[in-house]
Amino acid sequence: MRSITEATWHKSSYSGGSGGDCLEMANGQAAVVPVRDSKNPHGPKLVFRATAWAAFVANLKDGTA
Repeated sequence: MRSITEATWHKSSYSGGSGGDCLEMANGQAAVVPVRDSKNPHGPKLVFRATAWAAFVANLKDGTA
């Protein structure tokens, strides 16, 4: 991925098909993880360091977030 505008976005497999509150993330760069609101794909995007995103996801899984 050269820029966030060229990203291929993916919704979590845990997201329902009802179009509720979902995040999408883009793969393509090992150092960062772009994230956006699936309800507003043309809105703002956040970019996290991959290590910070991994820690966030791990905390969600173990219930500490």
